[in-house]
Amino acid sequence: MGRRKFYDISVSLGGESIDYPGDTPYQRKMVQTFENGDLCNLSEITMSAHAGTHVDAPKHFFEEGKTIDALPVEKFLLKAVVVHVQNSVSVEPADLEKVTVQSGEAILFKTRNSTEGLIEQGVFEEGFVYLTRKSADWCLQKGVGLVGIDYISIEKYGCGSSPVHRKLLKKGIPILEGINLKSVPAGVYTLYCFPLKIRDGEGAPVRAVLMD
Repeated sequence: MGRRKFYDISVSLGGESIDYPGDTPYQRKMVQTFENGDLCNLSEITMSAHAGTHVDAPKHFFEEGKTIDALPVEKFLLKAVVVHVQNSVSVEPADLEKVTVQSGEAILFKTRNSTEGLIEQGVFEEGFVYLTRKSADWCLQKGVGLVGIDYISIEKYGCGSSPVHRKLLKKGIPILEGINLKSVPAGVYTLYCFPLKIRDGEGAPVRAVLMD
């Protein structure tokens, strides 16, 4: 058996990561440094729970929804299908006609958000590729275990009612946002995306990795 290949599909906070409009901007400040004669280097971080590569839990949109710490860890270690979507505007059901995904598996959408570098440019871009309501329905019909996309939000920008988030999270399906799939070929992988265990959290940063 050959050696496994790993793909780090996370964006770096403070470098590549994007602050969604209205969210608390990511900031890291040094509190102690060797340069100032301190015993160690020590920093503090201010950020949204939805900064960079992160997972949304049902609590994000539903008061009685499960929180990050209440979701079982096996939801974040699962088989994943990476789908390369050529549509430059949105992910539509027509883009998924030839996709095979089994119940409980993750589906990750690779779009021009990755291939054109939008996800790693550090600046918010309104015209990112998003998941449509009908494609969210497709995911529900397939019984997927997790849905991921290569931008800071899965939702069309300016869509105030957030129907895609609501459709998926209502069924207890975590949403993985802010992944970078630029170097990942379409195919089947094992996904590791364990979120920080934040008590009562509606979302949390993750280090997302694919293994072929």
